[in-house]
Amino acid sequence: MPQSPPSGYYEVRETQPAKSLNSRVRAILEFDPITRRKFIRLAATAVGAAIAADSLLIEPNRPRIVRRDIALRRWPARLEGFTIALLSDFHYDPYFSQHPLHAAIGMVNGLRPDLIVLAGDFVTLPEFHDTKEREISAATAAEPCARLARQMQAPQGLWSVLGNHDVLTDPYRVTSALLSQGIQVLANESTAIETNGARFWLGGVKDVLASMPDLDSTLRRVPADEATILLVHEPDYADYVARRAVDLQLSGHSHGGQVRIPLLGPVYLPELGRKYVWGLYQVAGLTLYTNPGLGTLGVPVRWNCPPEITFLTLRRAASG
Repeated sequence: MPQSPPSGYYEVRETQPAKSLNSRVRAILEFDPITRRKFIRLAATAVGAAIAADSLLIEPNRPRIVRRDIALRRWPARLEGFTIALLSDFHYDPYFSQHPLHAAIGMVNGLRPDLIVLAGDFVTLPEFHDTKEREISAATAAEPCARLARQMQAPQGLWSVLGNHDVLTDPYRVTSALLSQGIQVLANESTAIETNGARFWLGGVKDVLASMPDLDSTLRRVPADEATILLVHEPDYADYVARRAVDLQLSGHSHGGQVRIPLLGPVYLPELGRKYVWGLYQVAGLTLYTNPGLGTLGVPVRWNCPPEITFLTLRRAASG
């Protein structure tokens, strides 16, 4: 009598000769060359599409908050922990750059800064600015930009300087738009910021590239022994500012490069934005921070360089 197989046992019957292990491995590993090329093309396309989507649709529209503690030797002890929100390079348009500004409003207000500073380039000089009319027309973007920016609030107010794009379009219209919304514009002048029984000076120069900055006039009213913060659109002007009694320079202009390729760095940097590109620097006795901006210029793309709200907490440096 034939016996039944034990429970749980099953038998495999091969109807064809078994393949050797080596032949099986070769069958797995040897892709058809055409299929492999197609796979590489599809993968490259997918990666390219993902990068394009991120750099066009996601990264430019999602500002990040960068917090920095800055110790200044002459900072008043009674103003320990004073906070500043720094934003720059809005390049307002109704299609792209308005989105990061909209997003920044709630983020800045949530930080509850003591002071807000805006380091210029509210508008964009047209690429083809063949007529004065086109330049003046571009300056009208400052009006909706200012209406949005004024929604950011701080006890010591909003202060600004103009950038090269503002000056090269219509500086009077840009200035008027900002002032009409309660945003003060500093142009070769300084003002005292007083709170909690102490003060420091906030100055701003006219744009370095497109106007006539005058550091002597800017600092004329500032006592020699009092802390001074200077707004300058172009960061590389710090080499000149560092010769004067200025404690902190706040700038923008460079966009941080806007598109930064790994291992290669920024694709393009503007004049006077090539040395101090992004972040915190010490230039002799001067502390400098370069903000990479909120908006975009040229193409509405950012990669490896997200829009930034810089939140600075100022402290008195330890003596000695």
